Amino acid sequence: MQIKDVLLAPGSGAFFYDDQAAIRAGASQDGFTYVGEPLTPGFTSIRVPASSLSMGLVLADDTVVWGDMMSVQYSGAGGRDPLFDTKQISDLTSRVIVPRLLDVDASRYLDACAHVFEPYECNRLPLAIEYGVSQALLRTAAHLRRRTMAEVVCAEFDLPLPTRGIPIYCQSGDAKEVNVDKMILKAVDVLPHGLINSWQKFGVDGQTFMEFVKWVATRTRQIGRPGYQPVLHFDVYGWIGLEIGLEPQRIADFICRVADTVPGFTLNIESPADHGSTQAQVENYAKIVSILNNRGSGARIVVDERCNTLEDIRLFAEAKAAHLVQIKTPDVGSMADTARAVLICKANKVGAYVGGSCTETDLSAQASVHVSVATQADMMLAKPGMGFDEAFSIVGNEQNRLLAMLNRRRAQDEKI
Repeated sequence: MQIKDVLLAPGSGAFFYDDQAAIRAGASQDGFTYVGEPLTPGFTSIRVPASSLSMGLVLADDTVVWGDMMSVQYSGAGGRDPLFDTKQISDLTSRVIVPRLLDVDASRYLDACAHVFEPYECNRLPLAIEYGVSQALLRTAAHLRRRTMAEVVCAEFDLPLPTRGIPIYCQSGDAKEVNVDKMILKAVDVLPHGLINSWQKFGVDGQTFMEFVKWVATRTRQIGRPGYQPVLHFDVYGWIGLEIGLEPQRIADFICRVADTVPGFTLNIESPADHGSTQAQVENYAKIVSILNNRGSGARIVVDERCNTLEDIRLFAEAKAAHLVQIKTPDVGSMADTARAVLICKANKVGAYVGGSCTETDLSAQASVHVSVATQADMMLAKPGMGFDEAFSIVGNEQNRLLAMLNRRRAQDEKI
């Protein structure tokens, strides 16, 4: 089956691109904006509206299937690709990617991805391009096979059809208290993220952060339904290391103190520190994980920064340098690599969290659900946006629709 034409349509991401370096350096907020000069190359201001680029593949039967390209919120930080530039990405896509797409068998997903994503001028393509094009190719294969995207992933990677859903992790944005209440009332599996991305939110010796953790646990017991016990997951954007220091023992001691304030809850701490490079991150996170394991702590380390590509994920998983690896889908690139990343984590008995960014779109979020369920990841992010309700609806409803279709398929197969 040939692709006979390609459409490109500029669009919006569901949140904003933020200059992490400027925010870490102390940029203050004025309403929804940040005051000060940007520090990361490509940013004209500290907060920039997120943009995206949709690609539509026109098939021989005139069906058009879509995928969306974009970057993550903190583009250019932690070894990531630079800020998304719609004009540059559109130009490269038109010159390089479109001719390759017109020359593939779209029914063969992994083969098509391998051909389209070959290096250009000896360099890997921008990961945003891989991400969006791989979504469109996955939808194409699903259309041609009259199957769901999850079934295509299962077939391509020789996986059994899944029978259960994946826990959903929701993020609060800055409207933390209101969104925590919403999450508890909707009984989400993992909450609340917390956006602990500045010194003001972390506090002296982490006291502001610790008080927030205790409040979330208390609030869960106050308004949650009987027996509701979510995983508490907080992204601290490296602030434990920035405030407490980078020595693994001190970081582990602090995390244990936080865990002790919320007995009975599993506590995930994402990005406790940024050690400056992938190798340093692997070595130090492995030490922190080992200390927590030896203490029998109820806390788990989640890696994000410095763990971007499939090869990065392999390094962390094989070194047991995290309890959970965030597979940040736009940073990984191809959706095929997201599937491979989950399988690498599972093979190394490390948790696989299919994440992403608030800057994504409904289409990229839905495709992520299919890959997450097909590979049976340990949890997946409710995305896009920072409003909680919308993201939880997009991801949760897509998962429920998918499971209904898979159950029907399984019942049909049993009759044959």
